[in-house]
Amino acid sequence: MKFSLLMCLTLVISGHVFACKDSVVLVHGNSASIDSWDNSYQLLLENGYSSENIYRPDWGSKSCAACNDHSGSEEVPVKAAITAAIANSCSGKIDVITHSMGGTLAAQQIVLLNAAGSVDTFVGIAGAFRGLWSCGVYPFNVWSPTCGASGLSVQSPFLQQLYGQVLADKVYSIKSNIDQVVCATGVCSVSGLHTSRIWSEDNSFTYALGHFGLQSETAELQLSLIQ
Repeated sequence: MKFSLLMCLTLVISGHVFACKDSVVLVHGNSASIDSWDNSYQLLLENGYSSENIYRPDWGSKSCAACNDHSGSEEVPVKAAITAAIANSCSGKIDVITHSMGGTLAAQQIVLLNAAGSVDTFVGIAGAFRGLWSCGVYPFNVWSPTCGASGLSVQSPFLQQLYGQVLADKVYSIKSNIDQVVCATGVCSVSGLHTSRIWSEDNSFTYALGHFGLQSETAELQLSLIQ
């Protein structure tokens, strides 16, 4: 269903009143699937969001995590989801919730689409916005696409270009100090800040959860941040 911005803030369908809500884009992490958002997706449905306005782009190789980066085929589904979400949003705004590498991938597409003005809230969960020490420091990085020039090595050209870009009206990060992926080397911070923190963010939340628990066990917080 495609909504018009000229429509009222409520829609009456089959005798029920549905409040106009931003479209939501849920971007999974490296080699994950849309099923990783099951808890968040179900909670959104239970709180008045329509399945037609929740977008879960499925990107990247599932069998070769080290093959995925931020250049090429990985971009296509995320770009399409953000574009469709904006076009079909009854409010004209969208909310973007991301996990792990999905955070930097979604951020890149928002910038390339010049879509920050249409993003009300950006939530980055367990991201590596400042790079991964496990990938090394560019150009002395681990030899793989994920850690390369278009990947998550510390000071990679990709991250250098992304840093400081405006992503949304409101920006939040959700992180952990026991994240087995982001903190795989035992160090979570880059240049004195946790790598999951996003520049110019409005707030950051820390939980004693692992990399995947941060996504699946914070659904209520995610919902509260976009309302």
